[in-house]
Amino acid sequence: MDTPIKKRKLKGRVISNKMAKTVVVQIERLKKAPKYGKYFKISRRLKAHVENAKDYAPGDEVLLEETRPMSKEKRWKVIQLIARAKGEEPGESQEEEQETKEP
Repeated sequence: MDTPIKKRKLKGRVISNKMAKTVVVQIERLKKAPKYGKYFKISRRLKAHVENAKDYAPGDEVLLEETRPMSKEKRWKVIQLIARAKGEEPGESQEEEQETKEP
């Protein structure tokens, strides 16, 4: 009973942040065609839980972790922000940059 459960972790890109506590993340991976051996892209869109979806912008790269079902389609949660959409550092926010530009 005391053995920790290994949860799956996936890396993806935020597609939408229009919901209050949910972001839609697209996961892309390469799959090999069995007959010809050619690789092609497969993409899935997953809904992931966050406390404030406005902290994430479309294009941000995030790390997801599998969790208990929170709703009909939401079974993942965002555990880490890997990279911002425009090459910003994960600690920076777009609002701070706008404030520093104004005199």
